[in-house]
Amino acid sequence: MALIKTVRGFTPKIGKNAYLAENATIIGDVEMGDDCSIWFNAVLRGDVNSIRIGNKVNIQDGSVLHTLYKKSIVEIGDNVSIGHNVTIHGAKIEDNVLIGIGATVLDHAVIGSNSIIAANSLVLTGTIVEPNSVYAGVPAKKLKDIEPEQSREMVQKIANNYLMYAGWFKEDGEEK
Repeated sequence: MALIKTVRGFTPKIGKNAYLAENATIIGDVEMGDDCSIWFNAVLRGDVNSIRIGNKVNIQDGSVLHTLYKKSIVEIGDNVSIGHNVTIHGAKIEDNVLIGIGATVLDHAVIGSNSIIAANSLVLTGTIVEPNSVYAGVPAKKLKDIEPEQSREMVQKIANNYLMYAGWFKEDGEEK
């Protein structure tokens, strides 16, 4: 069973039909919507400030979400895929976004809807990623625009796949 821990009077709130891997850690002021999945070794640490997650969000293996005390929060919209070993620190991720494997998104960055952050990219503090775009590199820079339908289709496919994968684990009796 996942570690769900109350800190400073805040107990995580988990939406309907969630899958929480047995070694996922969800701490403090964390609220997530429906159809979310938090995978192996992921840590959502809402001990110093809030983490808000929309519907049909998957936070893949080894990812860490955290904030700055009294200075930043994490906000994640709907249909978002956070790849393996991603760090989100005090940033806002809008709807229909893919954050690639190993990327880091720092405080007060905003990732616009229908966007893709390439694997291993570093989105610096305060960066505003335009909606409907692809950013990559260290530091992350805009590579190109992308049609909203194209990015939305790809991101929704990944989000739907993770909902299916979560179902496999639930069928085998590994549910929150």
